[in-house]
Amino acid sequence: MKKLLLSLGAAFLLAAGAQAQTSYGLKAGVNLGKFSNQSEAAKDYQKNNVSFYVTGFADIPVAPQFSIQPGVSLQGKGNKAEYTGDGLDGSSSINTMSIEIPVNAVYYIPAGSGNVFLGAGPYVGFNISGKSKLEGNLGEIGAAGESDLKFSGDDKNMNLIDAGVNFLGGYKFGNGFLINAGYGLGLSNLNPSDNADNKFSNRVLSFGLGFQF
Repeated sequence: MKKLLLSLGAAFLLAAGAQAQTSYGLKAGVNLGKFSNQSEAAKDYQKNNVSFYVTGFADIPVAPQFSIQPGVSLQGKGNKAEYTGDGLDGSSSINTMSIEIPVNAVYYIPAGSGNVFLGAGPYVGFNISGKSKLEGNLGEIGAAGESDLKFSGDDKNMNLIDAGVNFLGGYKFGNGFLINAGYGLGLSNLNPSDNADNKFSNRVLSFGLGFQF
């Protein structure tokens, strides 16, 4: 965690020292989320949890074709499973919403009238809301219903902080229009339990559109 925060700080300092023209952008799209470290049995039922993201960012050039992009993002993440067979017929889902601070290093490659871009960088997120939901006949898994997730206190359901690394790519048209895709690799354990066997992290594939001013 300390190394991640130091990386974020170094990126902000580098960006602040840049003399080139800063531009700003907004992008939004679909998140397809899952949790890592699921059991082999659970993987058979695991599906993409569909949510959304909205991100505002600054693009600060620090070298030819190379920029630092700090931003603030609203991220919907989570996990979903659909159960069929063995007396089961239903689904379970966990949906979380977090405020995320990414700092990406982005490289631009001229192509046609615009640029292909590739990037990566660390992020720190703070879970602000969440809900767990069970539907259908799930036997010993649990009774149907839903409940709010807690991120603090002795009885919390999930850890508050989500940190990891982002990978992104896409195409920026000459008019500033963006087509982008990304992958969020969570590195922090979201399970508040001390049981090492129950650790899990976010895995999020995303697709979206945007505009850079």
